[in-house]
Order: sequence, then C-alpha cells, then structure tokens
Amino acid sequence: MNCIHPSPDEPGFATAEMLYIDPDACVDCGACVSACPVGAIGPDTRLTENQLPFIELNAAFYPKREGKLPPTSKLAPVLEAPKVNPRAGDPLTVAIVGSGPAAMYAADELLTQRGVRVNVFEKLPTPYGLVRAGVAPDHQSTKRITRLFDRMTRQTGFTFFLNVEVGKHLTHAELLEHHHAVLYAVGAPNDRRLDIDGMDLANTATATEVVAWFNGHPDFVGLPVDLSHERVVIVGNGNVALDVARILTADPDTLARTDIADHALAALRRSKVQEVVIAARRGPAQSAFTLPELIGLTSACDVVLDAADHDLVIRDLAHESDPLTRNKLEILSKLPTVSATSAPHTRPRIRLAYQLTPRRIVGQGRVAGIEFGVTGTDEHRTVAAGMVLTSIGYRGKAIPALPFDEDAAVVPNAGGRVLDNGVPVPGAYVAGWIKRGPTGFIGTNKSCAAETVHNLVEDYNRGQLGDRVHKPGALDKLVRGRRPAVVDAAGWRAIDAAEIARGGEDRPRDKFTRVDDMLAAAATAPKPTVGQRLLSALGR
Repeated sequence: MNCIHPSPDEPGFATAEMLYIDPDACVDCGACVSACPVGAIGPDTRLTENQLPFIELNAAFYPKREGKLPPTSKLAPVLEAPKVNPRAGDPLTVAIVGSGPAAMYAADELLTQRGVRVNVFEKLPTPYGLVRAGVAPDHQSTKRITRLFDRMTRQTGFTFFLNVEVGKHLTHAELLEHHHAVLYAVGAPNDRRLDIDGMDLANTATATEVVAWFNGHPDFVGLPVDLSHERVVIVGNGNVALDVARILTADPDTLARTDIADHALAALRRSKVQEVVIAARRGPAQSAFTLPELIGLTSACDVVLDAADHDLVIRDLAHESDPLTRNKLEILSKLPTVSATSAPHTRPRIRLAYQLTPRRIVGQGRVAGIEFGVTGTDEHRTVAAGMVLTSIGYRGKAIPALPFDEDAAVVPNAGGRVLDNGVPVPGAYVAGWIKRGPTGFIGTNKSCAAETVHNLVEDYNRGQLGDRVHKPGALDKLVRGRRPAVVDAAGWRAIDAAEIARGGEDRPRDKFTRVDDMLAAAATAPKPTVGQRLLSALGR
C-alpha cells in the first residue's frame, strides 16, 4: 500500500536506521505485521512503556499535510525470482559457504526454482552465524528470524553440511568439482584492533568477543573475562558497544530468562562492575549507535553523561540540522549528568563519553586503566578500569584460493561475481559482509544475496559455468570420508530440540557450548533409511 518509508527508491533507504509507517496511507491490512520475521512491527496499543518514544518519532517523520494527499513514490521494482534454464541431467547445484543471514537468503532465492540443489557448509555444528552468536541474549525478538531460516532448511533441494570447514576439510577446487558454483557468505569474522601500547595486557578484548562469550560460542567459552573491578571501558560507541554495556550492567535475574550462556551468567552474578564507560573519539553528533538502540538503552539502563559531555551535546544540538541526528541529540540532552561530587550510585550505570582518543592501556601485566588524549587538545586523561574492550568495527578475512582486497577487507567483486584483476573468476561468488563490507542489518543481506544469485543464475543460463565433474552422490561420500562427524539438518534439529528442552519453562533455550556436546545431541537424530539416502544422493 506504499505506506512504509523510506522505500527502496527513496534517498536514505540503504542507510536508514529505522523505517516509518505513514498513518494516513496505512489501511491496517496487517500484512507488514505478519511478514516481519523479528516482530518489529505492531499496533501502537501494544507498545510497552519503553517503546512509546517510537510513536512520536514515527509521527515526526511525516509533516502535517493540511489536507494534501500522503506522499507516494514509484517503488523500485522488486527483483523477480531468477529463472533457471535447466540442463538435462545436470540441475544447477550451488555450494554456499557459511550459514548466516546472507547464506540463508541466497539459498532461499536459489530454491525458488524447481530442481535447483543447494549445499550449505558451516564449520560449526550449529548454523545461522551472528544471529546465534552475535545478537545480544536480551534481544530474543531479533533471534526469531531463525524460525524463518529453519523453514528454509526443509525446502526440497536443501542440504546442510555442518561441522565441515571449507579450506580445511574441503578445498575450493574440490567444491567446484561437485558444484556449478561456490558462493561464499562468510561474513567479516575478524575485529579491527587498536594499534596502541598495552593491548596485549590481560583483560583486554574486543566487544564482539565478549558478545560471543555471552552467547556460548564454543571458540570463546574460555575467554578470560574478569569482572572484579568496578569499571569497564569500551572504546567505540556503535551498537555492539551498547549491547555489551547493557549486558554488563543488567540484572542477572533478568538475563537468567534469556539464552545467555551459563558460564557468562555465573560471571555476571559475581560481577563487581558498577560503571561501563563507552568512549568515542568524536563528538555526540557523530555517535555511531543507531536511534532505536539508543532508545532501547536509555529506557532499560541508567545512562549518564558528565557535565562537559552534556555541554557538547547541547552545542551539537544547536548546530545540527539533520532530523535523525537531532533526535539522537535530543535524547542525549535529557540524560542526567554526574560529577565527582555526585551522590554514589546504587546500581550499575553506563556513562557515554566523547572526544577521547585512546593513547595507551596502562597496567603491569593486566589492565589498570586507559590513557586518552582529549581530541583536538594537548590534554591527557586516564580512566581507571579493570577491563578495556574495543568496538571499532569488523574486518573480512582472506579466503583460500580467492583474491582479497587487504585495504577494503573484502573479496573483490562486481555484483557478487568474484573478480581477479578485474576479470571474473569462473564459478566463484560472494554475498554479505565479505562482499560489501560490514554494513547494514540482518535484512540488508536479503537484497545483497538476491543480487548475487541473479548474477550467478545469469552466468549459468549463458553457459559460463562448467558442468560438474562428479556424479550425484559423490559429494556425500567425499564429505563423510573427510569429516565423519558431519552434522546434517536432522542433526541440527536434534541439537535445537535438546537446547530448548534444557531451557525448560523459564528460558528459550540452554545452549551447548562444547562441540562434543553438540555432536552427542546430533547423534540422537533419526538416521535416514537406505532409500532416503539413495534418493538424496541421486538428487545431488
């Protein structure tokens, strides 16, 4: 009904932090409510008190029209499903490396066509990437998108090869022998690191590592997180920094009703942290967090500024013309201020700090604090802390056998087609963050994956993708020979069911954090019959 803006053809759509529903154009059909996979749309009558600010923000996006018709736009055409021209006896078969949102959306787009086969490879026994391991445990609504992904895995032609690492158990060349194309949707797994003295001291880490620790990622269960000091400093103020600060200051009894890992919950119950300082190099107007995240943070936590930072907010507000930034500054301007003479706080708080450029971590053997330079001045300032986390972005990792742009930290590509010195690499494609860099949100990956899939299918239809070398069924034999502990879709469903059962009535799930435990749960899945294995092999 053209009531949600900005629309795909309007300025700002690609970078919008939130979308707005036009109350005049909306006809209350409810389609958007049922379609949203994370439950982010609902009637205003059902909003919680913490969500009420969104009503005013939504209304402010649409100026009063004085009887004029609501604005309309010529919507950008939605890409139709790519039509595959099948080859007799050799259906399009694609390997997708990775199982996060970009991978799953790409698989879904491919499987709109009958006869297409998609094999998804993931190095962990559990799928869905950052949705499982990177979304904060108190954001359960965002994690609901896994229900949509689970439905995708039941489509005809979809096969999981979990607990299989491409580059270790299988090579790119071997995948190409069994597929017409290989599509990498491996994200940007590395954190950008601060290049300052002291980053090797004990109790320094990145915010994304701590999020993985909260979420029970098996590679980060042993992360040494010491919360025995009253203060933690996070350098960088994007959404991940806010997530970590919120969890570190949350009531453990509230977190106990989420899927937070047991080891993290136990550490938080012992925590002595009373303040998390989120430090940014630039001023309040350049804050990297999004407006919805700021609203969520200030409505759920004690968030404060010191007097000097409050003055910066007021200064920026007086000169800012961008409506979105003004909304952020308006919220920041209403935060309480603190000083050295303020009364002691009775529960953990978050302090937003600005114009602080990190110079070095101080301490002997372990963190004792961090020294900042006050941006634009010669002044230095040291903040005592027992842990310093950095949250300054992600960086893609080179993929064996593919070119890599070290500066941009992506695989060079044009519309998802991998390029080597400007020339397409036959059969190699990318989607998601390894394609475009760490930008956008979960839903952004849908259009990104669709573009890649359309180009892949176009190449297949033009005969630019070679035939598979091996017969159907050979892939399964190869994988099981190299990786006997491979987990299929039935194995994942067994892990999923076991975690949900472990959670009981009070938690959405209690995650396994050790690979051995995941594999033990997967082993309880019903084994396919000989006939089912034969039919599956013939289909591939």
